[in-house]
Amino acid sequence: MERQLFNLKFTSKQLVRQSKKCEKNERMQKLKLKQAIEKGNMDGAKIYAENAIREKNQALNYLRLSSKIDAVAARVETAVRMRQVTKSMAGIVRSLEAASKSMNIEQITRVMDQFEKQFEDLDVQSTYIEGAMNQTTALSTPQDQVDALINQVADEHGLELAGVMGTIPMQQGAPVAEQDELTERLNRLKARS
Repeated sequence: MERQLFNLKFTSKQLVRQSKKCEKNERMQKLKLKQAIEKGNMDGAKIYAENAIREKNQALNYLRLSSKIDAVAARVETAVRMRQVTKSMAGIVRSLEAASKSMNIEQITRVMDQFEKQFEDLDVQSTYIEGAMNQTTALSTPQDQVDALINQVADEHGLELAGVMGTIPMQQGAPVAEQDELTERLNRLKARS
């Protein structure tokens, strides 16, 4: 399984490299497009425009595939870690059985401490893996958040989106009363903890 995990991560990196290569090719095609327009060569300009669009689409496809492979790699990594933890737990159970038979209090205490440490390690690993899975499953990102981020970046750079993506709803800030209510609820939840 570790070998498959390595292969998945390696493949993902190769796809990212291919995507960057396509982006570079796209820029080159756009430059050729500009030069063809300057020379009045409209047939050549159309060809370069088609090439630039094809390279852009190919770059996006490589990135999508890389993202999906990252998600699979995270799941495989979870399986590998769980297998390691299962082996450790099995060893601890055998030690606990042996300690119980002899009823050596010191040995039982050591085994229980080891068990507790393994349990804490499992908890930390599970938290890490959960975080990794949440990061790699980009497909679960709500569309309104994606649209809001696109609008924000476009606004920051003074870019016009209307012709490129159609109408994207602009998010307005929540009304002050709603924000106050949410803040109050948050403070009550913090107070309970």
